[in-house]
Amino acid sequence: MIGLAGTQILLRNLWDTSIGWGDPLLRVTVMWVGLLGAMAASRDDNHITIDLVSRFLEGRAESVTRIITGLFSSIVCMVLAWHGMRFVLFEREDQAIAFASVPAWMCELIIPVAFGIMALRFLTGVLAQLVPAARGEP
Repeated sequence: MIGLAGTQILLRNLWDTSIGWGDPLLRVTVMWVGLLGAMAASRDDNHITIDLVSRFLEGRAESVTRIITGLFSSIVCMVLAWHGMRFVLFEREDQAIAFASVPAWMCELIIPVAFGIMALRFLTGVLAQLVPAARGEP
């Protein structure tokens, strides 16, 4: 990615030209890397969190807060997956091309897949917290 971006910069600045499919490929690659990284972070529970509330809460209150934030995260990811799928279907219907004769919908398919997987991971995390909470465990 860095090599292609650097090549694009050099070509534009030195010879007033560029690789026609370079910028779209870079955009798609950044999107894929970002969403694959987000999926990996949600798998290991290493995603970005705002830890302010958990510093002041303990026990059951902290557990309830984690359940609420997990549900909220899952719902947001479900909405993004749903609308991401609608977007992909619209792009497929329009027969848009991303670069080098590659259909745009194929490049954008990572959007609903990634957010769907993250929604399931957040939801399973909530369910894993609900079982001990229902038993009265911290």
